[in-house]
Amino acid sequence: MSKNKGRSLKQDNLAVTAVALQDHILHDLQLRNLSAADHSKTKVQKRESRSKSLKRNTKAIIDTGLKKTIQGPKVEDPEKEYVLDPKPPPLTLAQKLGLFEPPPPPLSSGEWEKVKQRSILQGDSVQPCPVCKEDFELRPQVLLSCSHVFHRACLQAFEKFANKKTCPLCRKNQYQTRVIHDGARLFKIKCATRIQACWRGHVVRKWYQDLRRKVPPTDAKMRRKFFEEKFTEISHRILCSYSTDIEDLFQEIDHCLAINRSVLQQLEDWCGHELTEEDWEKIQTQALHRETYECPICLTPLPASSDGHQDLSGTHCGQPSRETVLLSCSHVFHHTCLLALEEFSLGDSSPFHACPLCRSCYQKKILEC
Repeated sequence: MSKNKGRSLKQDNLAVTAVALQDHILHDLQLRNLSAADHSKTKVQKRESRSKSLKRNTKAIIDTGLKKTIQGPKVEDPEKEYVLDPKPPPLTLAQKLGLFEPPPPPLSSGEWEKVKQRSILQGDSVQPCPVCKEDFELRPQVLLSCSHVFHRACLQAFEKFANKKTCPLCRKNQYQTRVIHDGARLFKIKCATRIQACWRGHVVRKWYQDLRRKVPPTDAKMRRKFFEEKFTEISHRILCSYSTDIEDLFQEIDHCLAINRSVLQQLEDWCGHELTEEDWEKIQTQALHRETYECPICLTPLPASSDGHQDLSGTHCGQPSRETVLLSCSHVFHHTCLLALEEFSLGDSSPFHACPLCRSCYQKKILEC
């Protein structure tokens, strides 16, 4: 009897163990359908939650006739971190019997912070995603409890392909996932840095171009080119500032030519006719009334008579002196001084000369003894 009881107990234990293993395997197959894209609920759980939420949200509405303020939907923080894994399922019979290890308990916020710090030290968010080898940028990013970081879509595709929940790097089973935004934050900082660098480069290039337009370079060739461009720009501005009406320009030129012709004609009329002896006597009398005793050019005395008056005869106390010249404007000079001044100022080629004192055109007469 004791042997039969022992055999029956062993058979019962084997049956319980087989049932526990079968239940655990079926339960494990159901959990494999969960992925990072599913918010931790099966289809049945989703239907139950929807029905419960509908029952909770159904409320009687009483119309009071007052206008109510419509509140918009609450905007969630886009950088809020949250856990994607469901609550741990109840232990299976195999796990209670000690045939399999129970799933690890959910990580607390402090433990998640340690996992995140370990991931930051490894530089996972700075490096590209290990699955697709692309930068995280602004796409959803998940952190595993083993401190590895992936794209959420990449992890979902890997779970679907492998048909089990294991980390693509360390092959850890039954990991927990948490949505983080470190990659998006780093990408925003990188974009802001690039924008600032482009703007600073634009400002510096514009400042340098303005500086090159204002300050001449030290190199001889570039300096010459700089001034050529400056002169061209100034000439263009001058041409643009003037009126481009050809008819008005030609009329102005004709008017200026007519004025010049009239002035030249008056000058020829004044200096062209020869003075008579009577005119020269009047001019000589006028010169005597001036009482000029020095040559205005060399500031040396002019010839004078014995009574102290100016001598226009060409002798001084009976002795010869430098020749004196009388101008049609009644001014008197030494002939040599006047010739030197004419050669120095205008030269012999000019038909008319100006008096050094009154600046009028003149005819001259050498006073002889």
